[in-house]
Amino acid sequence: MTRAHVGLGSNLGDRMATLDAAVRALDADQLTHVMAVSRVYETEPVGPPQPPYLNAVIEAVTTLTPHELLEAARGVEDSLGRVRAERWGPRTIDVDILVYDELTVDEPDLEIPHPRMHERGFVLVPLGELDADAMLPGGRRLSTHRLSPDAVFGVRPFAPPLPIP
Repeated sequence: MTRAHVGLGSNLGDRMATLDAAVRALDADQLTHVMAVSRVYETEPVGPPQPPYLNAVIEAVTTLTPHELLEAARGVEDSLGRVRAERWGPRTIDVDILVYDELTVDEPDLEIPHPRMHERGFVLVPLGELDADAMLPGGRRLSTHRLSPDAVFGVRPFAPPLPIP
């Protein structure tokens, strides 16, 4: 089993229900088990004008390969009505692989660790709840990474952790 951290975000519809459905869908895969879920944070969007996001991070163990986990994540997005109309645009759900154990993947369709996670408080704050020493791009570690005030500005606690199925 390999430990992975997956970021979740939603800013359309019933955001909490969508995040909860994403956690349940990821855990429903027989080869993936959700072990922990961060608190839920409300954050300002990155990109064009749109409603605020709810964000959380899950820790899972899986026997899926990174590409299989990516396909599972895309399947969850599709099942929850994700439409890819505009880069960084509003969405019912976003499911991103942040970290897959200590593995680095740099391929056209998949980059692990997530290439911009070190710049985004809405990822680092909930990730830090689950793993204070998570791997970041370039081999850096979360425990030694200094978050700029801009990175955490607007990351507001919204709700306790979603239930683990």
